[in-house]
Amino acid sequence: MTESHRNEAIIEPDLPIIDPHHHLWDLRPMMGMFPAPHHPFIAALADNAHYTFDQLHAHLNTGHNIIGTVFMECGAFYNAAYGDALKPVGEVEFVNGVAAQSASGLYGPSRMCAGIVGHADLMRGTDAGAVLDALQEAAPARFKGIRHAGAWDADADVLGPPFHHPEGLYRDTAFRTGFAELGKRGLTFDAWVLEPQLPDVIELARAFPDQPICLDHCGTPVGVMGYKGRLQERFDIWRGNIRELARCENVIVKLGGLAMAFCAMPDEGPCAGYGSEQLAALWRPYIETCIEAFGPQRAMFESNYPVDHWGADYAVLWNTFKRLTHAASADEKAALFAGTAARFYGLETLLKPHD
Repeated sequence: MTESHRNEAIIEPDLPIIDPHHHLWDLRPMMGMFPAPHHPFIAALADNAHYTFDQLHAHLNTGHNIIGTVFMECGAFYNAAYGDALKPVGEVEFVNGVAAQSASGLYGPSRMCAGIVGHADLMRGTDAGAVLDALQEAAPARFKGIRHAGAWDADADVLGPPFHHPEGLYRDTAFRTGFAELGKRGLTFDAWVLEPQLPDVIELARAFPDQPICLDHCGTPVGVMGYKGRLQERFDIWRGNIRELARCENVIVKLGGLAMAFCAMPDEGPCAGYGSEQLAALWRPYIETCIEAFGPQRAMFESNYPVDHWGADYAVLWNTFKRLTHAASADEKAALFAGTAARFYGLETLLKPHD
């Protein structure tokens, strides 16, 4: 990133922000398992192989008013000693420790990982319930729900080997049996799919109208491999599905993820040096479409860090979102930057003034 963009002046530095989507991991012991980084996403992982407390804390102190965050599962720190079904509990245990470290107050007022989204394999059907209970027990005050990603493409190179999920996962009967266990416990669900799979999320939301669902990353428009150069061609398809999904009142959307290597907005990286004005121009059609469809009360900005480091510095990322909402009212900004996240993940206490 160029020095001028890294030192970009912070826009609206007092605006409270809950970052509802970031990861923590240490991939260094596993990087040898990945293929050579010919895929831009694998290259992005290699550039951010270590992202834990210190790295996140540094980003939260770049000038924006990040009052709290939500950790999003990423398959890190699993505990194999718990067995295959329960090994994701190790991730929640680790993150709960990070949250406790932050909550000590020794590192400033921001509450890192105030909410935790873990993972359970919903293909286990009703047996997934026991895993959900164990996740809840690992972080009773912070565990909010799970993500079971469903991102898939017929061309496995689009996602790369580490992230290729089964075709039609959200339509599978066993998956939906496990999915029903979330509602019994009042838990949230984050859905990650690629843009061509948005109809699967629509079907899932219609089948479970009382289950709170969050669509991650604006539905992940794709601009790599066989989709390279086709973002404009597929925009109307994406927009039509976003509008249809927004008719499901149990669904909200995360506004972000567009700096991922998958999206090619920009297609250079990592952290190629784009400023917030350039990024706002690239992302405006997607962000504005989502806000128009869902409304500010059902939309929330996200960093998706460190994955979005591919295309944007953390401080510049939030400046971009602020540029895109320049004309929004104070109430609309309050919802988009913190209120919707607080309500969806049960973090309303973060919005209350503290002594």
